[in-house]
Amino acid sequence: TATGRREVRNLLRSFDLQLAALGAPVRRGLDVAADLQPRIERVKKAMQLAFDLGARRVVVACPKIPADEADPRAGLMRESLAALAAHGDRVGCVVALEVGYDPAEKVKEYLGTFDSGSLKLTYDPVNFLLHSHDPFKSLTPLAGLVEHVHARDARSAGLSRGLQEVPVGAGDIDWMAFTATLQVLEFDGFLTVDREQGQNRLADVTNGVEFL
Repeated sequence: TATGRREVRNLLRSFDLQLAALGAPVRRGLDVAADLQPRIERVKKAMQLAFDLGARRVVVACPKIPADEADPRAGLMRESLAALAAHGDRVGCVVALEVGYDPAEKVKEYLGTFDSGSLKLTYDPVNFLLHSHDPFKSLTPLAGLVEHVHARDARSAGLSRGLQEVPVGAGDIDWMAFTATLQVLEFDGFLTVDREQGQNRLADVTNGVEFL
């Protein structure tokens, strides 16, 4: 309710806290036809909630950009993002698409085909690492598009196992270089320490904040 949202805002303010973003996980991608409209509506509700709670940005997983615009998946994805962008423009909330599948230049080119200021990016260096993209070189082409940053780390676990997520500061990401690049790009948003694996994730996140 509106009253409940005001109470949450006041509670956060009383602890001098601010929400960086809200996440809107979806079971299927925004390029899958089955139950697509309910998924879009769910993200729209999260966007309104994010605005009401002061975050004004919602993190949504971005599917791999289709290589062929004639692919039915391409049309679904474009319609979904256009609908969310238009809603974001109306309510004052950014859709921060979590990318990593595609090279940064392709992401930039694709977003440039939308006429909206509400479609931005969540940058997670580990996502780029996992898909064999350079996490540092990928930042620069996305200047002006990065709205939110996930601070995650990973290191090589051997040829057979690939990359393994580890606590921030314990992996292959050069955080001094990474944060310096963000400064050069004039990014002034949040770095949100994220830990998706491990047995003691709360401690890992706490230590990651201290490390950064």
